[in-house]
Amino acid sequence: MSVSLEQQYQTRLQHYLSADDDATWLQQKLKDPKFAQQLMLVWGTSDFAADQSIANPARFRQLVESGDLLRPYPEDYYHNQLQQRVLALPHDPEEQALASVLRLFRQREMLRIIWRDFTRQATLLETTADLTRLAEACVTQTLNHLHKKLVIELGKPLDADGNPQQMLVIAMGKMGASELNMSSDIDLIFAYPRAGDTAGAKRSVSNQEFFQRLGQKLIATLDRQTAEGFVFRVDMRLRPYGQSGPLVHNFAALEEYYHTQGRDWERYAMVKGRVICGDAADRVELEEILRPFVYRRYLDYGAIESLRDLKDKINREVARKGLQDNIKLGHGGIREVEFIAQVFQLIRGGRLKALQTQSLHRVLEVLAAENLISSVDRQQLWEAYQYLRNTEHVLQAINDKQTQQLPVDELSQQRLARVMGEASWQDFQHQLDRHRSQVHRHFAAIIARDNTQTTDGSGEQFVLWHSEMDAVDSQAVIAGLNYQQPQQIANRLAQFYRSRLVLSLDQGPRSSLDALIPQVLKICSEQALSDTAFDRLLELIQAVLRRSAYLRLLLENPQALQQLALLCSQSSWIADQLTRYPALLDELLDPRHLYAVQQKNQLQDQLRQQTLRLPDDDQEQHMEEIRHFCRASTLRVAAREITGQLSLMAASDQLTWIAEVAVEHVTRVAWQQMAAKYGVPQVQGSSSADADTPGFMVVAYGKMGGIEMGYQSDLDLVFLHDNLSPQTRGGLQSIDSTTFITRLGRRIIHMLSTPTTAGRAYEIDMRLRPSGNSGMLVSSLSAFEKYQREDAWTWEHQALVRARAVAGDRETIARFNAIRSRQLCQPRDIANLQAEVVAMREKMRKHLDKTVKGDKYSLKQASGGIVDIEFMVQFAVLAWSHQFDQLTRWSDTIRLLQIMADCGLISVKQCRMLTEAYCAYRSAGHSLQLQNRPAEVPLSTFVEHRRQVKAQWQKFLITTDQHKQEE
Repeated sequence: MSVSLEQQYQTRLQHYLSADDDATWLQQKLKDPKFAQQLMLVWGTSDFAADQSIANPARFRQLVESGDLLRPYPEDYYHNQLQQRVLALPHDPEEQALASVLRLFRQREMLRIIWRDFTRQATLLETTADLTRLAEACVTQTLNHLHKKLVIELGKPLDADGNPQQMLVIAMGKMGASELNMSSDIDLIFAYPRAGDTAGAKRSVSNQEFFQRLGQKLIATLDRQTAEGFVFRVDMRLRPYGQSGPLVHNFAALEEYYHTQGRDWERYAMVKGRVICGDAADRVELEEILRPFVYRRYLDYGAIESLRDLKDKINREVARKGLQDNIKLGHGGIREVEFIAQVFQLIRGGRLKALQTQSLHRVLEVLAAENLISSVDRQQLWEAYQYLRNTEHVLQAINDKQTQQLPVDELSQQRLARVMGEASWQDFQHQLDRHRSQVHRHFAAIIARDNTQTTDGSGEQFVLWHSEMDAVDSQAVIAGLNYQQPQQIANRLAQFYRSRLVLSLDQGPRSSLDALIPQVLKICSEQALSDTAFDRLLELIQAVLRRSAYLRLLLENPQALQQLALLCSQSSWIADQLTRYPALLDELLDPRHLYAVQQKNQLQDQLRQQTLRLPDDDQEQHMEEIRHFCRASTLRVAAREITGQLSLMAASDQLTWIAEVAVEHVTRVAWQQMAAKYGVPQVQGSSSADADTPGFMVVAYGKMGGIEMGYQSDLDLVFLHDNLSPQTRGGLQSIDSTTFITRLGRRIIHMLSTPTTAGRAYEIDMRLRPSGNSGMLVSSLSAFEKYQREDAWTWEHQALVRARAVAGDRETIARFNAIRSRQLCQPRDIANLQAEVVAMREKMRKHLDKTVKGDKYSLKQASGGIVDIEFMVQFAVLAWSHQFDQLTRWSDTIRLLQIMADCGLISVKQCRMLTEAYCAYRSAGHSLQLQNRPAEVPLSTFVEHRRQVKAQWQKFLITTDQHKQEE
């Protein structure tokens, strides 16, 4: 082997020595063994590198002596070097000088890149980055030069408002991913921002015509073959409408095309799309237009089937053309690694922002970090990809030819094995086959179709059922599973398949449905409430039939289907939520995420990530994201509570945090929307100007204020402001501060409670504000304090016990807390307070306890229930806070019971008894909410708890006369 390469090298060395008038420098350099070895490797294996060196000895000498072969370039090197050369060009109408500069520049730098790659002085990522930066510099500098020349001829392109327009270039494929190979085409799409006409020349043309001409000139300059070769082959077939479409489109046309006519393969291509030149603001705008086309906001499992179809077409082409030895398209090749990365990007990229990258290396890192693949799988895929790409580089650098086909001649095989560091062609083939086998194994596990029909090890019934069965056979198969009423299940299925909805399905969704139902039958049969699980899952499937991506999601993810059956069998509320809002199915994919503990700071970060790219003024999108955030987060709480992984108190904490995070976010966004239009009111005598909402706050009452929210709780809110200036400042128009703050409050309510396609985030109740529904929507702190001091009823002071600031700036919140504390600490006549609290409790029980005469017991309103405990606590706070101000520190019932015991107002035993009863009632209430049932239990339950609470109520609040009167 070495003899053949040595002969190759010696022949080329002699040619070089003959061509170089001063070759003594090379003879001296060859005394360096390392350089001699590298020269033999490069010239012996790459015809292109040797030919370029011999054709221009002075350039090769300069390349060696400059040290460029030994050092990596800074990121902007190619741009700076080429820009200097282009700016120095003389006037040349034919652009021949430009063409020559580009080709000579490319030849020098390609020789350097090949040298560094073959001698392994550069990693794969360094080589592909250099190749990409070289191409970007050639495109960008050529475009800038041609644009200036064309403006002289046709005028400057302007939009309707007179703003200058520039052409943007989207690099696709390997160029977009900064992964160019040694002899790659560059796939480009041309765009410009807005329609208009040119100005400043003898004749005006449309922007479309200007940029069409510019694009044609750019392609010709780069792609045309001359005596000095080419710069880069340019492929424009990925543009909208392909070869039959216009060469360039404006942004509006691109957006219209991709969002109405864009095909699946264009999504895959656009995953690697990257805008490489143009005005910075225009680049951002274009990226924002393209991103929703590529990355869907839901988990897009339909992408798997489309990728499979595309890979099937490639496989057929490989077989037809005999390309099995093609390291890109063949079995276990480069394309399969790319498909593995792309399928995760397309499915999850809309939600997992880290996957919105063009880099395959980065995607594999994210997949491992997110535990979507193992670190071992990531390592195997990356090592295989490097080996395949390095192989590709050798094949292409031999003669600057775009090929991925393994060689059949002995010399080329020897060359390839040598550069790849293998002792022989057989050793190379062994390593290549090992890597390709690993790639294909991972590919098959993730993407490839399983064309065999097998059992899952738990019985034949799973695979025997199909939609064409007659009623007898269907019932017989289902009877072999764990269903209480198999005939009803069979009848339900038969009715379902006869429904117009199923009969009208297209072939794709129908195939998915037929494959899914046997899995549903099997998995539901494993649940304790198997019939219930199946009924609820079938309702959900019926609801998503027209959205085939969800059928694919469940079909592709048995683990998600398992979680779905488990949760739906145990909770009709969960089943209803998933049926009404199927986007929540995404939450079932990863049990670690579904059952993860959620701290408030984590919830804040989740919502921030979900809304990071949304403009503050896009109210509709913020409303959609908030609703999805609230539902998804609440589902995770329910999943943990229903499976016994979360206590009542922890569940209430998390449900309250979810609401707090939503209110905080909406308050900030609503303020910024108002401020952008009207400016903001100034806070007089305050340092709150830098706060998100200076002088404004939101107070939560009731369950949210008491940190005791359930799954169907509404939000009792009060809006307050403090010491605002009369008028707003800094906006497009000024309004009085009262109007500003009132509109702000309405906007917050609207964003949280207005029904959208995603439902409501929360019902909002504002009746606890001063003067109730007849009062102002937003009150000042001074008016709030005056109302509490002079006009509020005792029940309003009771409500204040559970009041808690949940959003707003710190100074305003601190003043509210001081007002609340002062009001709660007011000395009160104990007897009068007892009478008023008891009267209010009796009034409530009369109007709200619907179970007094029935066989049910209302956990909340009946005597001895939740409200009795809450009223006792509220009475204690109002009666004795002037002696024990620690009673005002907290707003939740459990902590206040403990403080009452600490202060000696109740005994430790009484505290434990009331706490146990309260938690038992609320836990039962949570369970009933998760079954969509009212908070009522049989009279035979909680008998001892009720007795003890009643006794404590009578001891705490009922006088002897009142007690006798009751009896």
